[in-house]
Amino acid sequence: MSTATGTSRPAREALGAGTVLAQAVRAARDLAACAVAHPDLFSAKPIDDTLFNAVACANAFGSPELGAADLRIANRTSLWIFGLDWLVDHKAVAREEIEDVNRRCLAVLDGGEPLPGDGLTRFLAEIRDEVAASPAFPALRDDWRAQFVRLLEAGAREWEWKTAASAGDRAALPSFDDYLDNADNYGSAWVNVSHWIVRADPATLAHAGPLQVISREVQKVLRLLNDLATYERDVTWGDLNAQMLGVDREGVTARIGETVERCHALLEPLRDACPEAADYLERQIGYSTGFYGQSDYWGAL
Repeated sequence: MSTATGTSRPAREALGAGTVLAQAVRAARDLAACAVAHPDLFSAKPIDDTLFNAVACANAFGSPELGAADLRIANRTSLWIFGLDWLVDHKAVAREEIEDVNRRCLAVLDGGEPLPGDGLTRFLAEIRDEVAASPAFPALRDDWRAQFVRLLEAGAREWEWKTAASAGDRAALPSFDDYLDNADNYGSAWVNVSHWIVRADPATLAHAGPLQVISREVQKVLRLLNDLATYERDVTWGDLNAQMLGVDREGVTARIGETVERCHALLEPLRDACPEAADYLERQIGYSTGFYGQSDYWGAL
């Protein structure tokens, strides 16, 4: 097949887009296969083929220099979080159920065997084994586990907030700042550290500490971009949204801008030292700004 070398700029741009999309297609097929392998986890109607494609595109266009194999763990951890979110946010009706989910997940993350018929932990065990096989795992295992614990705890905390509010206790709602500090339930920071462990890029690993700090700031941006895109759906589904906490769209947009500027400032000293990871985080902001400006990941109930 001929390349676009020496051809027009539109042809070169289209070549690049087509190459990235081809990787996304491969990744989406892998995610669809994961869903087939764990039907009890991914059988809910809103988790559909479009969601698989959207997740795959987000990671492919966020790292256009990487192939589907290089993004496999980022894609799979992203998909796993949708399964967790569905069980916690939409299926659980009692705090004890949340505690059971979190207990099972942490036990498997720490090396335990999943229970028969438990798709959530079976899929997590597959992810755990792939991450643990990386030579970078021993150095970042504690960070990986700590971010996973934050993910679980943040999901439980938001469930408590929205459950109390739905029962009429509006005083139980968090402040906007407390809500944003709970953005670990979005999950991207755990996806990122999982991806960095498997990639094992020496420059990234050498700066893993500050990169994870920035990753959690980027996660706040993504949380708020999602909230701008999904307010009407969140009202219908009974989910929590920043715009339910006394902050209007203009206020949310302003906080996004402030947080993005902080991310840029924190990334500046790292751009030459670990360019792959710095670009990865920058692209997450840019891609999600464009994506959430037009669409969302979940399908209809």
